[in-house]
This record gives sequence, C-alpha cells and structure tokens, in this order.
Amino acid sequence: MLSWLLRAVRRFDLDRTADLGARLMRRLGPRLRGHRVARAQLAMAFPAKSEVEREQILADMWDNLGRVAGEYPHFDRLWDYDWATKTPGRITMDEASIGALTRLRAEGCGALMFAAHLANWEIPALAAPAIGREIALVFRAPRYAAFATALSKAREQEVAAVIPAGPDTQFRIREYLRRNWMVGLLIDQHSDRGIDVEFFGRTCKVNPMIARFARLFDCPIYGARAIRLEGSRFRFELNDPLTPPRDAEGKIDIAGTMQLITTTIEGWVREHPEQWLWIHRRWR
Repeated sequence: MLSWLLRAVRRFDLDRTADLGARLMRRLGPRLRGHRVARAQLAMAFPAKSEVEREQILADMWDNLGRVAGEYPHFDRLWDYDWATKTPGRITMDEASIGALTRLRAEGCGALMFAAHLANWEIPALAAPAIGREIALVFRAPRYAAFATALSKAREQEVAAVIPAGPDTQFRIREYLRRNWMVGLLIDQHSDRGIDVEFFGRTCKVNPMIARFARLFDCPIYGARAIRLEGSRFRFELNDPLTPPRDAEGKIDIAGTMQLITTTIEGWVREHPEQWLWIHRRWR
C-alpha cells in the first residue's frame, strides 16, 4: 500500500508535494506527542530565547519535516547539481564544498561521512555517487516495517548500499571500508550504549562507531549537511576532513573525536535550529 502511494505521489510536482506536506505538518505536528518533547528540548538548548521565538522554531521544524516527507517520493530527483560543469540547480554549493568534494573524489580511499537530521538529511549521501564514489549508508530502521522497506528501496536506487542498524552492522562497515568505499552515518541521536559527550552544555550519549572505525582504518572523517533555502532548494556543504585528537601512541582518540563531531553538529543546529529534528529525545 505504501509503495503504491509513493509511486502515485511521484506523478505530482516535487515542489507541490513538499508544500502540501509542509502545510499538513504545520497543523498536525503540534498535536503530536513529539511536540512536547521538542518544546522541552528546545527550551533546554536555548533558554535565552523567548517562548514566542521557540514556538516559531517548532512551527518551522514541522514545516521542514512535512517537506522532507513530500520529497521522499522524489528521492532520485533531489540531487541535480551538475558536477561536470559545476552548474547548480535545486542543489547549490560554495567553493569550499566544491574543493572538499574534489579532494574526496581524488583520494579514492575508504572514508567516513557524518551528518545530522537537518533540512533533508538524505541529501549528503547523494553527493558520493555524484562524484563517482560508492557509499554505504547506515540507518536506523523506522518502527513501521512497510515504511522501512519503501525507504530502503528509495535509498538503494541512489546509493551503492544501505546498512540497517543491527548485529552485523560493524562487520559490513569494516568490509566496505576495506573495499575503499565511503560509509555515511547520522550521528545526532541517543545511543543507550554510547559514550558521554556535551551537547548544548548538557551530557548526552552518542554511538562512537564512527570514531572507532576511523581509529581502526586511520581514514578521513568528513562532515556534510544540507541547508534548506527556499522550498525544496538546498545548499550542500562538505567540511574538510576533521583533525581528530590522538592519544600518546598517535592513534585517534575515540572520546575526543566524538566530542569534536558533536560540537560540529551543535554549531549546525545553532545556525538553523528550525531545520533540526527536535522530536528525538537527545538528553535522557
């Protein structure tokens, strides 16, 4: 049923479906339980903002989430940046990101990429095939099996492989890095077995998997994000590889690297708080 619905929505214009999703979620979102979680977390992160300011951020967050939902059926149409001619379309880039992508394409070695639930968080992974790199995308499957299946199929059309989080996740990541692939992960959700980091001045737990693999393979870690501009137009940004802290033996320090990544994501959220998914319980 869901696959049929996604195919039906594809027949409509991308911008119109995204606009419709935004309007629906602006009305529906504040009635959902996640709205209370989002409001509480936003108050913890930005205590100096007024209640009016925070409510506007929440309204815009639901708008963004609705647009993401409307964009999913058009997943393969989101990335339209012409890499050969450096011609922007729905996706634009600055010179710094073009330079980082050029370096990433030339390296050809295994690399790790982290992103966060900002704007449309599927876009960062689409940069890899655009430059001829294979990427395996790690994701936490949604609770609803039908949606998880439809989402996996959509992703598999654009990225080389998807890795649902599970018992064999680490083995599959290891194999892809050995084959000099890129591996992309979202690093902004709570992890029960994670390590402590500071996020907006509060302690939370984060999965250290990306730092552990960076230590094991001594491979570069790139941070990538999309910034929603207007409607379904985005600016893609790719950071130069991080300079992770190292221990006395010269190996990458896992805790310090995870804090560096978390601090980077905090900076992104501070720039565009309305584009982050505040409904995930980050502090527990």
